[in-house]
Amino acid sequence: MERNVETFLGCDKTFEEARIVVFGAPFDSTTSYRPGTRFASRTMRAESYGLESYSPYQDLDLEDAAVFDGGDLELCFGDASMALRDITNFTAEILDKSKLPLMIGGEHLVTLGAVRAVAAKYPDLHIIHFDAHADLRDDYLGAKLSHATVLRRVWEIVGDGRIYQFGIRSGERAEFEWGRQHVVTRRFDFEGLEQVIGNLKGKPVYFTLDLDVLDPSCFPGTGTPEAGGVTFLQLLDAVMKVGELDIVGCDINELSPLLDASGASTAVALKIFRELLLKLEARHIR
Repeated sequence: MERNVETFLGCDKTFEEARIVVFGAPFDSTTSYRPGTRFASRTMRAESYGLESYSPYQDLDLEDAAVFDGGDLELCFGDASMALRDITNFTAEILDKSKLPLMIGGEHLVTLGAVRAVAAKYPDLHIIHFDAHADLRDDYLGAKLSHATVLRRVWEIVGDGRIYQFGIRSGERAEFEWGRQHVVTRRFDFEGLEQVIGNLKGKPVYFTLDLDVLDPSCFPGTGTPEAGGVTFLQLLDAVMKVGELDIVGCDINELSPLLDASGASTAVALKIFRELLLKLEARHIR
């Protein structure tokens, strides 16, 4: 891999030097309400230079981190299966070099492509999922591959009792009924997260963060906003806790920057992105 011409702030190490590889998955073809998440990674990359590389929350600096920006994948917008295949292949290439993939969506379906690769390397994989939506439908309008079905497809890979959802406040009744038998769901907030983290110590974990877990009053720039979400500081605290685990892959998704002309939602997404990167790198740069 070669260095990307335009990189996220502080993510300018070579592929060989890096421990973390960031890349964009600009895909939103199954979005059910308001599209636009395909522009998230490009916008975040460009706007990252309005953010400091230093975090006062952690007293760490991205300048000291070993992160490579692999750019954005060129994905087929007309075929979800092809897009997922390309995401899987790229993620597998990163894992093959013993590096940690951090993907920027895109709609939430892109998570499935990354999880396929990560689960192939880590059969004992567990999933921590922050979201407003359960995403457990078996199909959406007949489609098996959708941002509304992504965690159901992930469950088909990892099985019962390995998916832990937090912040969920939207979904069909059938989703919640099915979920009670197969996944662990915490509605509305992060209560119980510390216990889950304690149980997952030493196990491989994939972390997927749908930013619409945030209340739309602080994060309106998303395709399916749901009132009643968590605050920025609540999410930041939860991300810091998850970052203590053995994270072997992760993603941030569902920013739709054109839906918030103020740029505030992009700024929120970037700060969460910076703090997650630094938390994952903390043991190496302190």
